[in-house]
Amino acid sequence: MPLQASIQLDPIRIQGEISPLIYSGFTEHMGRCIYGGIYEPDNKAGLIDEHGFRTDVLQALRDIKASPPDASDSYRWEDGIGPRASRPARLELAWLGIETNHFGTDEFMTWCDTLGTEPFICLNMGTGTLESALHWLEYMNGKVGTYWADQRATNGHPEPYGVKYVALGNEVWGPWQVGQATAIDYAKAAKQWGKALKLIDPSIKLVSCGKEGTDDWDLVVLMECFDVIDYHSLHLYTRGPQHEVNAMSPALAERGIRITREYINLARMAKDRGPPAYDWDGKPSTKDVGICFDEWNVWNPDIAPGVTGAEQTYTMSDALAVAAYLNIFIRTGTEIACLAQSVNVISPLMTSPTGMLKQTTFFAVELFARFMQGKALDVFVDCSSYVGTMGIDRPWSAHMCKDSFKWIDSTAALDENILTVAIINRHPQEAFDVALNLAGAREASPEVDVYELHDDNLMAVNTWESQPVQIKHSKAKYDGVATLKAGSLQLVRITLV
Repeated sequence: MPLQASIQLDPIRIQGEISPLIYSGFTEHMGRCIYGGIYEPDNKAGLIDEHGFRTDVLQALRDIKASPPDASDSYRWEDGIGPRASRPARLELAWLGIETNHFGTDEFMTWCDTLGTEPFICLNMGTGTLESALHWLEYMNGKVGTYWADQRATNGHPEPYGVKYVALGNEVWGPWQVGQATAIDYAKAAKQWGKALKLIDPSIKLVSCGKEGTDDWDLVVLMECFDVIDYHSLHLYTRGPQHEVNAMSPALAERGIRITREYINLARMAKDRGPPAYDWDGKPSTKDVGICFDEWNVWNPDIAPGVTGAEQTYTMSDALAVAAYLNIFIRTGTEIACLAQSVNVISPLMTSPTGMLKQTTFFAVELFARFMQGKALDVFVDCSSYVGTMGIDRPWSAHMCKDSFKWIDSTAALDENILTVAIINRHPQEAFDVALNLAGAREASPEVDVYELHDDNLMAVNTWESQPVQIKHSKAKYDGVATLKAGSLQLVRITLV
């Protein structure tokens, strides 16, 4: 007999708009993400367009929204422009490879335009200089008539690219970085870089380099940089020695986001900030800083090390963990989130010279990106919880995040008259009957659409030979109860009348 749970749903309890940017992606000069992933000009199987971009990858990414790159902290953007034959190959120090520079700024902008997505550029604050960063921004956004803007025009792009999102470095706190810095040293530099960059283009949105949100790095950076940034980044990769830990570990992201929101409030209220700043029109500033969770995923570097390309095979359990991350971004009102990475490297998509494979995690992202749009509702879930250890990576989370370990995890989205309820049953053995208690005057139509992601084996994977984990769509009579199999994801689409 299934276990019992309930979800309280009220269409008038709206938390806010769900940002479409939480379904963004992340690309990096690492492994086969770019070369052999999104860009393969020598492909012989007819899988590329006139630019050398993989068309099968483009089509898949249009379903789950992908964009931002991560220029590593040793990247020289000047090497990646102009005729390819004259571009120098460089040692890539972040992952100990060789960067050919055949896919540079102009190629990335063309790829984003082809994909129909917003570019997001990360500046090199490791070996790079402020002067080089200013030149890059001028190259991307400057009007013809200055040196670097004219260089862009010479390279075939007279109109500015209008890049909006710019990150001030990436994981500068990491000991593996070339140019690792302390929080205060990074923050002081980032503030000066931000001030100078906005002299070139005041319209850009700057993203400061954060950590996991549970570290004083984030507080130090926000206190110093609040006045010049628009978003603060967070990163988190989780894994688990068994399914329960794997599926529950994304709760760390929720804790990090909520702590960072309070750090942002502390920075706003800091007494040494003086009287409220004023906008150019003379009105008091309403400045806020959003969350940019620009690296997140399930990743076990023991089985998929970064230096060998980080090509991880994902299980049904991993798909549920990815869905839990997406529920968190909806529940916390996260402004931007980028799944790392878009292709081949710890990715939902894998390519070969002759085809593309959709891993289990792809379908979780696809369901959310397709249907979890509109307004987020404030839902309440009543059910039993997981009680146990949380592995060796972050053992303290067993206590710190225990309120987020309910077996049933859920969010709801209201898009005009369609109510979509995303429900994850994280229990490895037990099914659940989940009562959907709809409050208010509006009633549900007698028939609903149900989208399910499930396999009886939580360790099931999709391979080139067999893809057992797929979305199953059905129509069902609505009786106010959703029955979820053990280890499954369901999206229930209800028409309100």
